[in-house]
Amino acid sequence: MPEITSPYATGTPCWVDLRAKNQQNAIDFYSDLLGWQGQPGSGGYAICELRGQAVAGIGAAPADQPELPQAWTTYFAATDAPAMQDTIVGAGGSLLAPVADIGDYGRMLVAADPQGAAFGVWQAGEFAGARLVNEPGSLIWNELHTADVPTAAAFYGDVFGMNFEPVEGVEAYWEIKIAGKTVGGATGLKSDPPGTPAHWLTYFSVDDVDSTADALIRRDGTVLAPPFDMVAGRMAVVADPEGARFAVIKPPSR
Repeated sequence: MPEITSPYATGTPCWVDLRAKNQQNAIDFYSDLLGWQGQPGSGGYAICELRGQAVAGIGAAPADQPELPQAWTTYFAATDAPAMQDTIVGAGGSLLAPVADIGDYGRMLVAADPQGAAFGVWQAGEFAGARLVNEPGSLIWNELHTADVPTAAAFYGDVFGMNFEPVEGVEAYWEIKIAGKTVGGATGLKSDPPGTPAHWLTYFSVDDVDSTADALIRRDGTVLAPPFDMVAGRMAVVADPEGARFAVIKPPSR
């Protein structure tokens, strides 16, 4: 079981969360689909768990902050959120929600890169982020979709120290690495519907992509790209009943 027991390195995806118009409906949807357990806590935010380990968060979309994405947001680890905020702005990014203390849990901010892809930054306190990854029902991959990969690479390199390296044998796809370790991927927008803005796409691992897609449809979700085979396994791109996009994937058997 790939439990995370050590701190996340700066620039590594450490958490994903969703801001939903109907929080309870979203919790019920993902609990049914991915096997999560979660209920809003004292602050109104639900930390969803799988087998007792934190895997993702679901909050209510704040009416007074319409600029925050009502979509799955990837958070990158940092040791100094205020300094990271300054770095983001200096590199050409924009703030959607400035640094805020989340009790004793940690500090966070939400920003957008120069092409508009939203992301978060998390400085751990008592809460370090996802404790279970790469297992069915948990986070397995974070992927940037952007119109200009070189510009994005320069921005994320300046901010987080990321390196974008082309993947041999795969057209227009880049691995994102931190200190030589692969932490995500990047691609253009050609595979997305026309007019799709730059974004980070969250992937969840599942045991069976086809049955998951069928179950999602029965729960009023939408299949945007039906299940297909590719180099990293079998996957589908889908959306929940409110339209938040994500992907599900089953990696090849080892």
